[in-house]
Amino acid sequence: MAETWDGWLNDLNGFHVKPEHVFAAMETAKGGPVDEGGVGGGTGMICHEFKGGLGTASRVTSGGHTVGVLVQANYGLRRQLTIAGVPVGKEISEGAFRPDEDGSIIVVIATDAPVLPHQLKRLARRASLGLGRMGSISGDGSGDLFVAFSAANAVPTEPKKSGVVQLMNTEDLGPVFAGVVDATEEAIVKALVAGETMTGRDGHVVRGLPHEPLRVVLKQYGRLNEGP
Repeated sequence: MAETWDGWLNDLNGFHVKPEHVFAAMETAKGGPVDEGGVGGGTGMICHEFKGGLGTASRVTSGGHTVGVLVQANYGLRRQLTIAGVPVGKEISEGAFRPDEDGSIIVVIATDAPVLPHQLKRLARRASLGLGRMGSISGDGSGDLFVAFSAANAVPTEPKKSGVVQLMNTEDLGPVFAGVVDATEEAIVKALVAGETMTGRDGHVVRGLPHEPLRVVLKQYGRLNEGP
């Protein structure tokens, strides 16, 4: 069980989600690309005092393994926000409204690398490095939750049947660690870029990260390659 508090935008004590909403969500669930920004559980999220939400990203490692990350980003102060090493939050400071860090983030890491639980714990810890790249300090009020799983080893389902478990050499985990860090960082950026201005309960307004000012700031710091 994991949660990220959305009480600034959402009337969370109103019990507006009814059984029919839950059943409708389950019946319409499907595979494919994940919607990003303020959708689903990401609807009421606030990230670095901009509109947050869901974000996804993936990497293929030098060893040929895939690492995928999904975040539900709901943490951080504006002044902390860093993108590609640029102090974006200090350059785009208008609209900041929180004196102290608040909120949480959920990071789900999936991989096809053959890793076991003790190695998955190490992967999960690397999500914090992706957060650090974004400027997060994981403040006292921030409940950062990381979970990782591997789809490499099939579990036998028939009684009295055994299976073969593969184990990746610990010395080969470096590229997978790098994939977790990079994908976590990018997933948070994508949640921010997909976030749209929202007016919630009691007239509370949270602005989406403005795209054009972001481009200007990144270009100013030499981080935006717009091509020829």
